[in-house]
Amino acid sequence: MIPKEILKKIRRIQITTSRMVTDTFAGKYQSVFKGKGMEFYEVREYVPGDEIRSIDWNVTARYGHPYVKKFIEERELTVMVLLDMSGSSQFGTHKQLKSQLAAELCSVFALSAIKNNDKVGLIIFTDRIEKFIAPRKGLRHVLRVIREALYFEPQGKGTDIALALDYLNRVTKRKTIALIISDFFDRNLKKRLAIANKRHDLIAVTVSDVREQALPDVGIVELRDAESGREVYIDTTNPLLRKGYEESALSRIEERQKLFRSIGLDNVNVSTDVPYDKELIRFFRERELRFR
Repeated sequence: MIPKEILKKIRRIQITTSRMVTDTFAGKYQSVFKGKGMEFYEVREYVPGDEIRSIDWNVTARYGHPYVKKFIEERELTVMVLLDMSGSSQFGTHKQLKSQLAAELCSVFALSAIKNNDKVGLIIFTDRIEKFIAPRKGLRHVLRVIREALYFEPQGKGTDIALALDYLNRVTKRKTIALIISDFFDRNLKKRLAIANKRHDLIAVTVSDVREQALPDVGIVELRDAESGREVYIDTTNPLLRKGYEESALSRIEERQKLFRSIGLDNVNVSTDVPYDKELIRFFRERELRFR
């Protein structure tokens, strides 16, 4: 039995993200996420303006005047959300933890898929595969996806994105829209990302927190690595230390963006301290322009 307070939060997330999907992303989803291809729909008589190459010569020969083949986009899609629940996701210094932001993003994508009659599935991972929910349709199914994204308790602490991508390729037989929601604190990803990006429409959604990029001057603080458990004390009054921290963070971000560009991987960057809807709208607009 799910506790009432958890049901209330699931319902609140559903209402909030449903409103956003309807008001903000209406019409965007279909224009940026394409179907698997074109499928035959019908044969009809030729009318001036139809392309010559679409003429069905067999039917034309049978009836003595031209007929053309009509095709429509095979619209139904499968959306797979790969959700990183490693230890580093349990960090946040502003409005929410990265894990909470990731769960809300998962809800937005899942509801968008269901609203367009597409299937949605979920892979939760850390340094192991924690949970797999096979893609299906329907609101009841989406509520289960949202619940797991919000309240699943993982066993692992580390991050293995390559493992999650390999698992995705094993459990999916056809091309999917695959969204990796992670802080991408992982290395040696280029080969696996490139392979998955060729097989699927892969999108990296990077979740971050402002304090991962800059340290405030607040004296001596204790820092603990959420994945390894290693602890260290640092003096944030030291300007050289703060500068080195910022430079290291900037280098990590630039390296990640360079990786994404090198393999043509679409990506969205969101942070716990700013509303994510603007970044999603920017992402949708850029893809829409590219597909025109």
